[in-house]
Amino acid sequence: MFTRTIPWQLRLPAILAVLVSAAACDAGGAVRPSAARLDPLALSQSASTHAIDLGSCTNLAVTAPARAAARLYAVGTQNYFWNGSAWLFTGPEAELFPNATGRGTVGIHYAGPTWESNSGSAVVGQVVDRCTPDANAIPWLLLSAVSSRGPGIFDGTTYIQRLATVGGLAPTAPGAAYGDVVKVPYTAEYVFYR
Repeated sequence: MFTRTIPWQLRLPAILAVLVSAAACDAGGAVRPSAARLDPLALSQSASTHAIDLGSCTNLAVTAPARAAARLYAVGTQNYFWNGSAWLFTGPEAELFPNATGRGTVGIHYAGPTWESNSGSAVVGQVVDRCTPDANAIPWLLLSAVSSRGPGIFDGTTYIQRLATVGGLAPTAPGAAYGDVVKVPYTAEYVFYR
């Protein structure tokens, strides 16, 4: 089995630089006031009082009475398996951070798709809709919660949005042999609703 991946130590500074600049600025380059106040542990009001910019992906909107309760930034990989004729998605492996600095891990994201906090709360999602604003990155998603447990930041979650994705696409070249595994670096912002 062949696995291709870039060591996280080498890709983290570049990924974090992209996240910091994307999180801190809007399309015109102005600093967004919410970027510095994302605190999922306190379920800060910034997640619910600042509008989520979906751009052309309005099909991913979450309607009332659900309200944004937390925003987390993910840094990790989207993993693929070569079945002899195509790359099959096997799941993500990512760390979750309260802001774009990449400091202070608050949880992990893995196959299911599942998000789990350091305190043990977790939510499992199911894709409802998708949008591809950037052909060079994995799609943005709207997911509904299939189950959640707590107590913690994910307890009571009803919807999840995956936004602002960078990277993560399956390779375009075929695998060298059946069973090859590729871990493609990606970043994303996840918004959790209750």
